[in-house]
Amino acid sequence: MKTKDIAVLGLLIALAFVLSYVEYLLPINIGIPGAKIGLANIVTLVAIYKIGYKRAFALSLIRVLLVALTFSNMAMAMYSAAGALLSFVAMLIGKSTKKLSITGVSVLGGVFHNIGQIMVAMVMMETRELVFYLPILIVIGTISGVVIGILSGMICSRIKVAF
Repeated sequence: MKTKDIAVLGLLIALAFVLSYVEYLLPINIGIPGAKIGLANIVTLVAIYKIGYKRAFALSLIRVLLVALTFSNMAMAMYSAAGALLSFVAMLIGKSTKKLSITGVSVLGGVFHNIGQIMVAMVMMETRELVFYLPILIVIGTISGVVIGILSGMICSRIKVAF
């Protein structure tokens, strides 16, 4: 990687980290543990579309690690990592079909992030009953995905990245 590429990736990681912190500070409580808007996913989604999936994956992985070390514990890091990984794969598949808009890809990411977290929770807590949270989490993931997708689309249409 060139120095410029490293600098841009570092800035994107910092931006995603700051957005994670802002979301951490927001007192949003809808009664479902772990349900969030996913502001940092704006950066990941823009990165997928503008700098490629390899760098976007590095960004996502580093952000999850930094946020886990700063704002949570290792158990929460496992939830976040599983959600981020499954979400990332779903978004790449959705984008590669060329049939979904950036908002559709974002919705896939939001929904699959929640599925990944529920899967980890079911294993860690050794209970299948957590699957009953999934319908409401899918709704939340869809709504968040639409919002994040619209914002990401607006950003992608306005920026140029020279990688």
